[in-house]
Amino acid sequence: MEIAIGADHGGFELKTVLVEHLKVLGHSVRDLGTYRSDPVDYPDFARTVALAVQGGKAARGIIICGSGVGACVAANKFPGIRAAVCHDTYSAHQGVEHDDMNVLCIGARVVGPELAKEILQAFLDAAFSGAERHVRRLAKIAEIEKEYMR
Repeated sequence: MEIAIGADHGGFELKTVLVEHLKVLGHSVRDLGTYRSDPVDYPDFARTVALAVQGGKAARGIIICGSGVGACVAANKFPGIRAAVCHDTYSAHQGVEHDDMNVLCIGARVVGPELAKEILQAFLDAAFSGAERHVRRLAKIAEIEKEYMR
């Protein structure tokens, strides 16, 4: 699977670990930065990952910042992006299965590398259920997006 991944300085070290883990798992990785621990702004990396997913250059995205929250807020401003902060495996797979989540946000100051790998695995192994109730709910979300787009 083609995966876009980005992080701010707070998520740089965890991103490095997850990029290598993704490669070991056989995924194609688009590492969209940051490439060092110097302070940078998380919205810049949320943008690059969201655009890669939105534009079809990646099937799914991962954004890492200190808490995961800021990156999630920024990514969800892009139409068609369904990002969520997940710090447990249940949320990571359920978010895909029920909500067709396409961007995983992780807080590097909240979870360690081993748990982050487990969360990532749950996210990547999950598939949208296609159940009528889930499709109906996603259609309602799409209508909200259309209603409030400029």
